[in-house]
Amino acid sequence: MEAFAKFEHEGWQRVAGKYDSVWASSTRQFIPPLLDSAEVTGSMVVLDVGCGPGYVAGAAGERGATSRGLDFSKEMVAIAQKKFPHSEFQEGDAQNLPFPDATFDRVLANFALLHLPDPERACAEAFRVLKPGGKFGFTVWAPPEENPYAKMIDDAIQAHADLEIDLPTGPPHYLFSGREEFRRVLERVGFNGASMIFKLHSIRWNVPSACYPFDAERNAGVRTAGLLARQTSEKLRAIQLAIEESVRRYAEGDSFSIPKAAHVVAVSKK
Repeated sequence: MEAFAKFEHEGWQRVAGKYDSVWASSTRQFIPPLLDSAEVTGSMVVLDVGCGPGYVAGAAGERGATSRGLDFSKEMVAIAQKKFPHSEFQEGDAQNLPFPDATFDRVLANFALLHLPDPERACAEAFRVLKPGGKFGFTVWAPPEENPYAKMIDDAIQAHADLEIDLPTGPPHYLFSGREEFRRVLERVGFNGASMIFKLHSIRWNVPSACYPFDAERNAGVRTAGLLARQTSEKLRAIQLAIEESVRRYAEGDSFSIPKAAHVVAVSKK
């Protein structure tokens, strides 16, 4: 667990400056449905956990909420504070939130849980810092059978990569296995499972070239980048060619429009 936490922290410190230009055009598209599912409105106090460049906090602020953000990367916190000066950001651990019980009306996490050694612990911390009746909303990537982008990356790696490499063990790439498992986990930490909203939301990620997704995974990611960095040049080239072939199926004019899908989840504190 400690090795994975160190791996993720060091990785996001290293690529923090690339997130906005590479990944934000897809991950930001999930923020409106996340805020809608969690019913974020003005006058609320909102915490953006794993805030990255601060987009969720910024979007909550645009709805009139008072928002704060927390991330384990000092580099990300600095970027967020610069982008959204009207919100407050700080370095911290989502699994040990530095806030008193019952502080927030909403806790939100946009694609943050998979970067933690113990996602369930982060859910328990979200429960603790929420006021009674508050909501926890989060997104996680859907598995390959529901997520064409994930399938093209997964298929290329399964077909061509050496998977017997030494990487720190983290949570499953596709956290939990569906609606009922999410419900059980959230109920275990205290949430009202009957209140859970669980939706599949799909977007299109527009990229300028067939090689863009491979380059993004290799140079601006962390977990997949770690696996790619440990491949031979021959295997790496085979993975790249397989991904590029898949991307070309989504050609639209001079660019490529790749479907991505995630689960949007929201649940209430009793």
